[in-house]
Amino acid sequence: MSDLLLKAFDKEKNSDLPEVSVGDSVTVYVRINVGDKNERVQMVRGTVIRKRNEGNNANFTVRRIASNGIGVERTFLANSPRIEKIEIQSHGHVRRARLYFLRNRTGKATRLRAKRTFDSR
Repeated sequence: MSDLLLKAFDKEKNSDLPEVSVGDSVTVYVRINVGDKNERVQMVRGTVIRKRNEGNNANFTVRRIASNGIGVERTFLANSPRIEKIEIQSHGHVRRARLYFLRNRTGKATRLRAKRTFDSR
């Protein structure tokens, strides 16, 4: 009985969105409501500092630096219909699953080393 109940709540993943990982620099396009009936697409560009894989409740957190050097974090549900698309700018080489240490850093210290990929010929 409980297996049937769990399957009822699990939706299929949105297959057209790429798989993001911790340390990636991403741009997330999110639909937000403006007023009563209007919607617009808002762009959030930053670094993925956390990722949680829990089935239907999977989410990831993007940290960006707003004006005047203030850090802003926003958490997105991975299976949300509000996410229009995700663009990955670069992959960062990280050795941790949670990049909370970036909260204490400012300026160039927040940069992550780029992950290098090699072609096998």
